[in-house]
Amino acid sequence: MRVFVTGAAGFLGSTLVERLLDRGAEVVGVDAFTANYDAARKRANLEAALAVRTFRFVECDLRHAPLAPLLKGATHVVHLAALPGVRASWGEAFRDYAEHNVLGTQRLLEAVRAVGGVERLVAASSSSVYGAPTRFPTPEDEAPRPLSPYGVTKVATESLLQAYRASFGVPAVALRYFTVYGPRQRPDMGIHRFFEAARAGVPVTVYGDGTQTRDFTYVDDAVRATIAALTRPTREVAYNVGGGHRVSVSELLDAIAGVAGKSITRHHVDPEPGDPRDTSADTARAARDLDYAPATALLDGLRRQWEWQRNLTAAPA
Repeated sequence: MRVFVTGAAGFLGSTLVERLLDRGAEVVGVDAFTANYDAARKRANLEAALAVRTFRFVECDLRHAPLAPLLKGATHVVHLAALPGVRASWGEAFRDYAEHNVLGTQRLLEAVRAVGGVERLVAASSSSVYGAPTRFPTPEDEAPRPLSPYGVTKVATESLLQAYRASFGVPAVALRYFTVYGPRQRPDMGIHRFFEAARAGVPVTVYGDGTQTRDFTYVDDAVRATIAALTRPTREVAYNVGGGHRVSVSELLDAIAGVAGKSITRHHVDPEPGDPRDTSADTARAARDLDYAPATALLDGLRRQWEWQRNLTAAPA
């Protein structure tokens, strides 16, 4: 396999790159080092991969860079590059989200179409496409009802994949990841922030009453699903990738406090626009086609993230 990975310096991307290299793949990784968090942390994510001779890294922006030369010889593509985050996607910021998440995807698909020879393209989607679903756990045939501009960009991403698949035969698949966590998690994400609050002994802000729920997916499980989507026959355009851990925010905070060995004071405020009340993945489709089943218990995953995170330099409050 010769794999082209976008967003290669990110949380999920860098972990995926290392697993692909372990499997003997040649990997070209690209990343734009967007300013959503410290680029030094992203560069640190790549340290192990850069020591492997079958990995090449190129800093580039999918919105502008010539992509065809970078894709030459690639047999597989994983598209993880995007601006993340529901709350930051409102207002004028949506222009950036639309450019990075939608235009960047369209330019990549055009390049894949032009170069040819790609056996599978797997792109990151999100549980945010569902918004406020009517069924729990939520299957892939639930109508998309995004609650945020970020969710809208992920619906658009999937629509582009479907269009290029139907019109030009681009072998594209979308994975709808549900709240991925683990070592290297972005500092703006909830579990990372909760651990930092426990370490610093400061209160955490909880948007809502704490009874809202999430389906948490450990990063190694998400990577396994991604590699399976690259290599196994698929009959669908979209697959849920969940962790099988639908727990409330209050229960999560209790677990984090136990893992960190420190109490966490909670400050409750009103929910933010765009945040779904609950998420829960029906993974039957992924089990059938990708042989996917989450393998990491939530407490085990939290312990691994804490072991990694406690050795980081303390993040700013």
